[in-house]
Parts: sequence; structure tokens; C-alpha cells
Amino acid sequence: MTAHPTDSAPAAPQGPWLGPGVVVLTGIQAAGKSTVAQALAERLARSVHLRGDTFRRMVVRGRQEMTPDAGASALAQLRLRHRLTAACADQYAQAGFTVIAQDILLGEHLTEMAEHIRTRPLAVVVLTPDPSAVERREAARAKTAYGPDWSVRDLDTALREHTPPIGLWLDTTHQTVEQTVDEILDRAWTEGAIA
Repeated sequence: MTAHPTDSAPAAPQGPWLGPGVVVLTGIQAAGKSTVAQALAERLARSVHLRGDTFRRMVVRGRQEMTPDAGASALAQLRLRHRLTAACADQYAQAGFTVIAQDILLGEHLTEMAEHIRTRPLAVVVLTPDPSAVERREAARAKTAYGPDWSVRDLDTALREHTPPIGLWLDTTHQTVEQTVDEILDRAWTEGAIA
């Protein structure tokens, strides 16, 4: 995914985008979640970009990081973070905002997040760029998302093979940020809608 603008004018938000709602945006690390969430939020009249990872970083002492062999304490903290994200998203939506809630939600955690969010309309969008594109993006970034515990391929496999296929799944490998946002604006409330 590139950040280069397209030649055409951006699509104007319509329908449910004009009122409050929640879009859960997920994908593996370095898939473009933060960039796309911010760009999408900037296209809407009343919007919030809610970063689920913020709740993890709030824990000053006693934080348990997610690793491949994470124990019960780490999973409990992860689920707490997801519940806090859902509650915060609901509060912003009740105040009239469209919330773009982004986080890494793999396996049953994606379904759990959708269940925790009470606001409707609710849409789920999953960014699925090719793992080699994620590896190139990771190599070009100043920050490092991957370390000794996880590889791009590990998380991509967890996403594609162990995550329920709910919502709108977008292969953003060859899309600009603007193209991805346009596609979300066009398709999220139909193909990504959660009842």
C-alpha cells in the first residue's frame, strides 16, 4: 500500500457514514491499519480514530505482552484491552461520532470484539496485503513491529487460517491509502456489516 494520492477526487461519504457508527479495522502488524484508519477518519465529518493499542500502553507496571506462548495473564490483559476499546467506541458513537477502532484482532478475538460492541451500524474491515508487501513496508519503517516472537508470515497465517471470515476482507497489496479508503467507503456498510 502506498500513500500516493490518486488523480480522481475522493469519494464523498454517504449513507451510514453521515451518522454515528463503528468500523472495526484490523489486520496484522504493518498492514496499514493506522494509516488507513486515520485517512478514513479524516474523510468523515464527525469521527474518532480509536487505537486499541493505547489501552495496552496505559499499563505502567505488570503489563503482559502477547507472545506465541502467552499465558492466561497475557490473554486476560488482551481481552481487557478489547473490552475497553469496545466500550470506548460505543461511548463515542453514542455521542454522535463515527468511530474507526483499529487493532490487531486475530482468531476468536475478532468475533469477540464484534460481540462486545453494541453500536449499530457496525462494520468489520480486515486489511490483508500480501505478506511480502508487509515485509517490504516493515523494512522501510522507522519503527519495528516484528521481533523475535512473531514473524510476518506467522501473523498472516493466524489471520488467514484461524480468524473467522466476518466482515469485508480487502487485499490492499496494490492499493494506495486513498484507494483503500474509497473501497471502505463504498463497501463497508454492505459487505462488512455486522448484524
